[in-house]
Amino acid sequence: MKKKLVAALSGGAALMLALTGCSDDGDNKLDAWAKKFCDPAQAQFKKIQDANTSMQTADSGGTDSKKVQEADSKAFQQISDAYASLAKSLDQAGAPPADGGEESQKNAVKELNDLSKGYADLKKQVDGLDTGDKGKFADGLRSLSDGINKLNKKSEQAFSKLESGDVKKAMAGQSGCQNQKATEGGGSAAPKK
Repeated sequence: MKKKLVAALSGGAALMLALTGCSDDGDNKLDAWAKKFCDPAQAQFKKIQDANTSMQTADSGGTDSKKVQEADSKAFQQISDAYASLAKSLDQAGAPPADGGEESQKNAVKELNDLSKGYADLKKQVDGLDTGDKGKFADGLRSLSDGINKLNKKSEQAFSKLESGDVKKAMAGQSGCQNQKATEGGGSAAPKK
């Protein structure tokens, strides 16, 4: 059950990390735009990955519910802050110089801010779970997992528009986005149990 929660959390990070690929694109304007976003974004991608890892590490099978709750609460806050920072970085980078760039950038910023708010809400929810009853606590975590899945699905559309065509190629050429893809490994940011 905890693995599902971590996998769901990783989905949001994977969305952002899907902005990478292989590129020999020489468009200086697009490259400059991608650099403006990818350089500061790299630290935020790492925060999301670290938060996912800390949640999985906290649930080592026999871990006390209170400790799992504390780890999850801290991780949700960290993820919320990271998505807010990603939204700010994308907003500061401006619209990519491509067809539909302004609309796709605005949509992606909105979705990142929504994700930030959603994870802040999940933090409040996990803080309110009953740790005295393991069954109720497990049920509460399952309920949170459903909320995470909904958050991640909402963000997919905006990112699919942002990461299209030449913008995707330009982002792929930036180390701030490439390095994160390497650490992601194409799946969950957290190690498998």
